[in-house]
Amino acid sequence: MQPQPRFTLAAATLDAPDARELAQFYQGLLAWPMRKEQPGWVEIAPPNGSAGLSFQTEPLFTRPKWPSTRSEQQMMMHLDIEVNDLSSAVEHALALGATVPDFQPQEDVRVLCDPAGHPFCLFVRPNPSA
Repeated sequence: MQPQPRFTLAAATLDAPDARELAQFYQGLLAWPMRKEQPGWVEIAPPNGSAGLSFQTEPLFTRPKWPSTRSEQQMMMHLDIEVNDLSSAVEHALALGATVPDFQPQEDVRVLCDPAGHPFCLFVRPNPSA
């Protein structure tokens, strides 16, 4: 029996009408440097070299609808982003171009949408000793 090959997640890739524009939003949000840029493709990643985010231009991109409906493009995935202060993180994301949908399913998590409409969640990890 052959040993299982090694698998390492390198990045999650988000489609967008403009890869560079969406990459710039997430660079501002996460403070990650650009790792690679070419026409229609941008990669950003944390300085420690772990998995990052990639963005590709998709001319037929359709904005996802949050919350989902049967008649509109549904989100296929979302990002969960841990922050140290929820209210200031929301303010920072809004200043970069995010929007806050009306529907918020949890009191301690904020769902926002990036400029291309992808939902993402901001949360503060609960203190396990509290």
